[in-house]
Amino acid sequence: MPSKEAFPDIPKIPYEGPDSKNPLSFRHYNPDEIVLGKPMRDHLRFSVVFWHTFRNPLGDPFGVGTALRPWDDGSSSIENARNRVRVAFELMEKLGVPFYAFHDRDVAPEGETLRETNGNLDEVVAVLKEEQQRTGIRLLWGTACLFVNPRFVHGAATSCNADVFAYAAAQVKKAMEVTHELDGAGYTFWGGREGYTSLLNTNMKRELEHLGRFLQMAVDHKKSIGFDGQFYIEPKPKEPTKHQYDSDAAACLNFLREHGLLDHFKLNIETNHATLAGHNVEHELETAIAADALGSIDANMGDELLGWDTDQFPTNIYQTTQVMLRVLAAGGFTTGGLNFDAKVRRESFEPIDLVYAHIAGMDAFARGLKVAAAIREDGRLREFVKERYSSWDSGIGAQIESGKADFGSLNRYMLEKGEVAPNRSGRQEYLENIINEFI
Repeated sequence: MPSKEAFPDIPKIPYEGPDSKNPLSFRHYNPDEIVLGKPMRDHLRFSVVFWHTFRNPLGDPFGVGTALRPWDDGSSSIENARNRVRVAFELMEKLGVPFYAFHDRDVAPEGETLRETNGNLDEVVAVLKEEQQRTGIRLLWGTACLFVNPRFVHGAATSCNADVFAYAAAQVKKAMEVTHELDGAGYTFWGGREGYTSLLNTNMKRELEHLGRFLQMAVDHKKSIGFDGQFYIEPKPKEPTKHQYDSDAAACLNFLREHGLLDHFKLNIETNHATLAGHNVEHELETAIAADALGSIDANMGDELLGWDTDQFPTNIYQTTQVMLRVLAAGGFTTGGLNFDAKVRRESFEPIDLVYAHIAGMDAFARGLKVAAAIREDGRLREFVKERYSSWDSGIGAQIESGKADFGSLNRYMLEKGEVAPNRSGRQEYLENIINEFI
């Protein structure tokens, strides 16, 4: 920790229970509390992101950044980058989070050449390693920023320029090696500019083939360096391009199957990206779970009145409950976790707002976990769904699922049966009221 604390008036955030009026306390997140047989911290696996929390100036298209970050001198110096790391770990220690995540360019500045840039990254990684060892906080996943620098104006792995593809490969190679050096639990691929704005200047088939080749190279390199962390792909339908290739969970899964990569990747689902895709996060999680491909979650939320990726801190208890219902049903996280890919609002510009925001998100998910656990233990929701599909458990339904039926046998079955009686009501409002009962 730096000799002078960046958050001197912030203690380690305690759990004080639901009746606490202390804004610097947890009301629901008690890391040691046992929920369905394991500690809350192991269910939730919270992670703080480097980019929004420590690098976002809170600017927007209509104004410059408002963020007050007294520890950051605004320079691209290595010393400023090192100090920023120490501040990050101070905050994470005080919040009691077990993980963090970063892009390579979040933590270290770019140099004049790739060689110089790699050297800068190595210098800051040494401090990251020191702070990990000092605090016990681990890297949930690393990734490469392949979208900010002007060289990536046409994409990275999908660029029309082969030299840009090569640069992106070299950058990902280094980022993977750094993640491995820091004992990262995973590595994420987010196609920041992997998409297109107009088909008039795009060979989509060729770009998708290049993306598949790029990811296969990454798999090969992962094996060569002995990195056993999980690979993730993160869906997003638009922004900054009009059509992102990794548009939603189903599109990602289809792409991975087409290129023989499904065994090597799971999905990192972001709530706000699901909203942009015209889905809710429950849909995206269910899609990933059905393919045994749920890996991690970027925990945030969007604003349905705004049409862009607002990346707000998750404070909606109904939403966190729905997320945790699916995480619990899938057996919980293994390598992934709840990564706060979220930023404070532009109006929340003081350093303490970073603390309030993370407390709010952690409490919201802790309460969602407890509600989801209670709903599962109650069993009514699960039993209703089981009964609704009971016709598939025996008789003609079981024959269809086992592959023993064909059109001919089903035709004979229906000719003899004559007609189908209306099925049981879906009782959506009744089920929604069960959720309300627990919240």
